[in-house]
Amino acid sequence: MSENPYLSGNFAPVDDELSASALEVTGAIPRELEGRLLRIGPNPVAADPAKHHWFLGNGMVHGVRLRDGRAEWYRRRFVRDDQVAAVKGWERTPRPEGASVGDLGRPANAGGVANTNVIGYAGKTLAIVEAGGLPVELSDDLETVAYSDFAGTLPAGFSAHPKRDPDTGELHAAVYSFLWDKIQYVVVGPDGKVRKTVDVPTPGRPMVHDCGLTANYFLLLDLPVTFDLKIAVQGFQLPYQWNADYGARVGLLPRDGGAEDVVWCEVDPCFVFHPMNAYEDADGRVVFDVVRHPRMFARDMRGRNEGTPTLDRWLLDPAGGAIKEERLDDRGQEFPRHDERLVGKPYRFGYTTGFAKGPQFGGLMKHDLRDRKSEVHQEGPARHFMEPVFVARSADASEDDGWVMAYVYDATTDRSDVVVLHAQDFEAEPVATIHLSSRVPYGFHGNWIPDA
Repeated sequence: MSENPYLSGNFAPVDDELSASALEVTGAIPRELEGRLLRIGPNPVAADPAKHHWFLGNGMVHGVRLRDGRAEWYRRRFVRDDQVAAVKGWERTPRPEGASVGDLGRPANAGGVANTNVIGYAGKTLAIVEAGGLPVELSDDLETVAYSDFAGTLPAGFSAHPKRDPDTGELHAAVYSFLWDKIQYVVVGPDGKVRKTVDVPTPGRPMVHDCGLTANYFLLLDLPVTFDLKIAVQGFQLPYQWNADYGARVGLLPRDGGAEDVVWCEVDPCFVFHPMNAYEDADGRVVFDVVRHPRMFARDMRGRNEGTPTLDRWLLDPAGGAIKEERLDDRGQEFPRHDERLVGKPYRFGYTTGFAKGPQFGGLMKHDLRDRKSEVHQEGPARHFMEPVFVARSADASEDDGWVMAYVYDATTDRSDVVVLHAQDFEAEPVATIHLSSRVPYGFHGNWIPDA
């Protein structure tokens, strides 16, 4: 067993790709669910245990295909970056003409890892990553197709967490790189082409994992985890560290504005990987619900393990000034999700994964943010749930009328399942449990991609 916790247990990589069909199911899969539940995470092929960071393993995408009340297949496939291709003896993945590793115009781009999120957009399945890497297009059955620069319109790299506006269909993203002293706001149209970019100066070169979106604003996170040359020289591949002197702020960029229009609002030093949602209230203030870490990469340089991450609400004044902070839930949790038909809009329900020290994954939580109540779905201490994904029953269903789906690892069998919960009966037994013949390592993000 490796001494690096992110190479041990269910963090450890699986050896190779896998396909399985006609999966065993306990319960009944709702017939409304027709599509693929995809998720992605790190699966390193040649890690150095002394310096390996959880965030940096080669990407492996996992998927379960549902149709007609059946689980047709489970597949796992490497996202074929240059290192994977070299180690496995496979052909190198095609890349856009003129794109090359190390090109300052495309930081950490073609040939690099894509391991953080997998989305469906403009008719394509894309594996994506932060810090300026290019998206990787995948086929419907998860084979790697090519690196993408959105038909030549993407000026540099992309982000792991674009926000899709449910009204316009546009993707809004915050792109960064340790080579840049800026955050680049990128807007991608429904045709899959970039239509707008804005460069916002951030002298500290911060890590920017996610962003926020409201009807009128794009929210930029400028927080005290910043590029550190000393860490890079020491051989750490993720050269970011807690910077206690940097301060913390959130920028409100008008969606039709420029860098000079950003209003910065200060907050107590902390770090946020993932917001749950953002919206504007009746008084024009911006409500920003986030999972707040008290600090990050101060002592542990191999993963996120720096105190309890809590669910907090931040209230921002478009005129600027200090952010008003409120604790919504003090239990350890991460990977917040909600009904994405309400991105940027007032909403009531959110979902998270229990996330304890170690780190250790736990049960699932449902938060009623109007009535300030919560429910927990647990299936015993051996069952560890990954990120929940909400799927509405239909396009016009009420906010929590649908299902919460998640991959879960069972330590007693060393295998994984996919569970389907009824969102309105959250603590009950799953509507369906889809049994996999192998384990899915702890990873990051995924989405339900319905059939067209």
